[in-house]
Amino acid sequence: MRLKIIACEVTFRELCYVVARAKNVVDLTFVTQGYHDNPEIGRERLQALIDAVEPGRFEAILLGYCLCNNLVVGLQAPEHTPLVIPRAHDCVTLFLGSKERYAEMFRQRPGTYYYTSGWLEYSQRGGERVPYRPSSGLGPRRQTYEELVEKYGEENAQYLLEFMGHWQQYYTHGVWIDFDFLDGLPFRERVKQICTERGWQYEEVKGDLSLLQRWVDGEWNEADFLIVQPGKAVTATYDEGIIAVS
Repeated sequence: MRLKIIACEVTFRELCYVVARAKNVVDLTFVTQGYHDNPEIGRERLQALIDAVEPGRFEAILLGYCLCNNLVVGLQAPEHTPLVIPRAHDCVTLFLGSKERYAEMFRQRPGTYYYTSGWLEYSQRGGERVPYRPSSGLGPRRQTYEELVEKYGEENAQYLLEFMGHWQQYYTHGVWIDFDFLDGLPFRERVKQICTERGWQYEEVKGDLSLLQRWVDGEWNEADFLIVQPGKAVTATYDEGIIAVS
């Protein structure tokens, strides 16, 4: 198959690695990091890139974004080509191999901040996700991190804490998601430095690119990927399926 990928630049190194091993012919377009902070602007930008894909040139358009603060909600597949999107709340899932693994790691230690090569290279604050500006509706009492997750979901809870300016106190660990092909690059040392500065415990976990590899290889099972047929749009489900077709 010939596939078009439109992806956030934070996936650059890992996605290039799996594309080099892909079974299909892949055309890559990377988009500047940060649109999930301004989803209305980002959605417009992504829709323009999707609409610009030539009819008949690709069997599918692979969108390298997750729910990402509802960034993908409302995006529509063009009349000629389906969209394929991983079922995930945010891109950490893409580097851990499955939404189930990410959920289990979160249950074991919710106060964990994950770092990848892309976040360190492309983030606007040297390794930080830049917070968006929501209306939190939190009221006068400062809620716990667990309460925010239960009410708003994990990703939005993180952004709310960042916005309120006291998010760091809710974290105890910084985790570097490691891949062998990144050995020799300075990312691990940078994460250790960040953790030392914040008084967090540093840890590493092995990354898993099997989800991304299946995505670029065209192995799109329903549990892990949403296929949006031509003319249909993406909606959020707020359940274990995360996204659906409207």
